Amino acid sequence: MTDFTSLPDLAVRTLGGSVIAASDESFAEKENLLNPWKPAFQPETFGPKGQLYDGWETARRRTPGHDWALIRLGLPGQIHGIVVDTAWFKGNYPPHASVEACFADGYPAPAELEAADWVEIVPKSPLKGDTAHSMTSANTARVFTHVRLNMFPDGGIARLRVHGRVVPNPAYLTGLTVDLAALENGARVLDCSDRFYSSPDNMLFPGLARTQAEGWETARRRDDGNDWAEIALAAPGTIELAELDTTNLKFNAPAEARLTATTSDGDRTVILPRTRLQPDTRHRFRLKTPEVAKVRLDIHPDGGLARLRLWGPLTPKAEQDLTTNWNPNIYP
Repeated sequence: MTDFTSLPDLAVRTLGGSVIAASDESFAEKENLLNPWKPAFQPETFGPKGQLYDGWETARRRTPGHDWALIRLGLPGQIHGIVVDTAWFKGNYPPHASVEACFADGYPAPAELEAADWVEIVPKSPLKGDTAHSMTSANTARVFTHVRLNMFPDGGIARLRVHGRVVPNPAYLTGLTVDLAALENGARVLDCSDRFYSSPDNMLFPGLARTQAEGWETARRRDDGNDWAEIALAAPGTIELAELDTTNLKFNAPAEARLTATTSDGDRTVILPRTRLQPDTRHRFRLKTPEVAKVRLDIHPDGGLARLRLWGPLTPKAEQDLTTNWNPNIYP
């Protein structure tokens, strides 16, 4: 895949990512690395430690070695690419960086990760100031839970993005009724008609949308068509409850919506007929479906949706496949 940035950022703070340790953060906090917004900068804003930066900045190193930050991914998965962004760091950026990754089940402390099987996924690479560097991962097969960003020898990095495919922990899915459309469970948007204002991936995010920007919103249509998004479920299952949430969309909610399922055999069937929606409302519908692998959401004619939830159990084969995929020993 060339444009790996179309995949979700497994490390972003809004999906649960956290910088759990760093060698140094004298000038700017390590937590800024995972902020969801674009790096901001206001010149001549000085605090007691110097110019304020929306990023991670270490002291000038006077000893051998290099600085590093240890990140727990919000969502474990297969990493396809890394973005190391030195935005606004022009005279204080590191000349080189590398990225390592490891798999560690459970909730290990930083010291416990020292003995983990770390794999270099981005070799030591040159950096420029005030630049977003896209770097392809050298290992897209293994499942990783943590990454370590190394910068040589010191300086500032505004953001780290870790793009990849979610591989969920089966312990939190098997034997339960789960949200089959949740990004954190492995669901993803395959395609959509329009993403003018915001991405349809937002519909699959955890929690409630706080603003319109945290959902999916399309441009105004001027033809006779309608907008749509196709979602691959976390794994095949049967849908028992659908939730279509238009919260915060007070003047741009769709008038109606429909859900069409694709079964594991490739058959298509309407599971929610074209149904009227209200603005700024969580709509819930009880359903009874066959085994479903994908769902197409049609909104008529346009507008936005804050969240899409599709609740139900996994099929026995899906549970078995998830358990197999979580096993780190099967990957090179």
